[in-house]
Amino acid sequence: QLQASGGGWVQAGGSLRLSCAASGATFYIYQMAWFRQTPGKEREFVAAGGSGRSPRYADSVKGRFILYRDNGKNTAYLQMNSLKPEDTANYYCAARRVWTVAYDKDGSYDYWGQGTLVTVSS
Repeated sequence: QLQASGGGWVQAGGSLRLSCAASGATFYIYQMAWFRQTPGKEREFVAAGGSGRSPRYADSVKGRFILYRDNGKNTAYLQMNSLKPEDTANYYCAARRVWTVAYDKDGSYDYWGQGTLVTVSS
């Protein structure tokens, strides 16, 4: 139900925009999130937002990443600016139907997209 895209290679300081397209007419009620993972490490929270709620961000990306959504297109976006080599990872979008305070826990989400790889070179 979720299709992630937009990953690629970029130099440090550059920008990328990830997209997460969802199927289903009730997209607007979904809580959407992005997580990332590098080999050998646990999946890490990046950002989450619910319809009508302000997005929440990991400290490591606050001020650089922006989560927003277009309900008309059933799509959530992660605008990533001022990218750093440590942002290199596979990025995953996730969704659940109801807002939870445990938005930064990957176990809170019912639906997952496939990963999209982001590589930031120094």
